[in-house]
Amino acid sequence: MDATPPRPPRWERRKDARPGELLDAALDLFVERGYSATRLDDVAARAGVSKGTLYLYYPSKEDLFKAVVRQNIVPLIEAFQRDVAQSSAPSAQLLGEFFRQWWSCFGATRLAGIAKLVVGEAGNFPELARFFQHEVVLPNATLLGSIVERGVRQGEFREVDVDACIHLWMSPMVMRAIWEHSILPCCPPALDMPIERFLAAHLEYVLGALAPRPEAPAARHGS
Repeated sequence: MDATPPRPPRWERRKDARPGELLDAALDLFVERGYSATRLDDVAARAGVSKGTLYLYYPSKEDLFKAVVRQNIVPLIEAFQRDVAQSSAPSAQLLGEFFRQWWSCFGATRLAGIAKLVVGEAGNFPELARFFQHEVVLPNATLLGSIVERGVRQGEFREVDVDACIHLWMSPMVMRAIWEHSILPCCPPALDMPIERFLAAHLEYVLGALAPRPEAPAARHGS
């Protein structure tokens, strides 16, 4: 006798898949059009459902946007937080992995379009900016800061102003991601720097700022 359970009817599988399909459609449209220009009618149409069905899952466009961020971006940060907590690698290596993973999972993907959206529309939608700050920016900054503080405790790095360094080090990364999704397609090839060179130079700059400084020689007293 075949003990394999029967597959659920197609409509049941479709219902289970709807939230993910709606979020995927919403992500595409938010990145393509921005927050203000994205209409819930268009999200529903791209996902292949009625607008009424969309409202069953996400009562407003703000709810939909927050769900997109929580589904696609927050888990990336949480996964790397776990990796860092379990790692025994040198802190310099973890910093390199942090910047490379940030780029490969966020900066080089359509998710960077969400950062562009928030920067461009924060003035009109401050609640979305506050949400993004709380759910994405602050956890990411805390993670980066924890790697630096670990290196300081272990004697790998010198003491620095961690909060200031986080701003200095993340700003070029975010700007590069926004550049990729806005200005770069309109620029001549000569203005494009390969991301490998960018990341290597950025990491060299970061590690140079953290390198322990040699102790000054003790002053000699005259006889």
